[in-house]
Amino acid sequence: MKSLHCIVKGKVQGGNFQGWLQKQAEVLGLTGWVRNIADGEAEILAQGDPGKFEDFEEMIRTEAPLPEVEDIRFEEIDHDKAYDVFKMRG
Repeated sequence: MKSLHCIVKGKVQGGNFQGWLQKQAEVLGLTGWVRNIADGEAEILAQGDPGKFEDFEEMIRTEAPLPEVEDIRFEEIDHDKAYDVFKMRG
């Protein structure tokens, strides 16, 4: 399944980033998940209409509640599992 994979590096933990991201994904009709993977990093996998990926990227870059961002990396991938909803994984 066509998916958008993203790593956000910076101050992403301890705030409302995951909850905000889940709401934005739902507004765009995207499914997948977000999780913290390391101190100061979050990983995102979004699935759905590839035309919505650019909107999602732009929202993360310009609207996300992220006080300190060092780097954001996006790539479109083929993922072997499909998701029904967008979840926060921790």
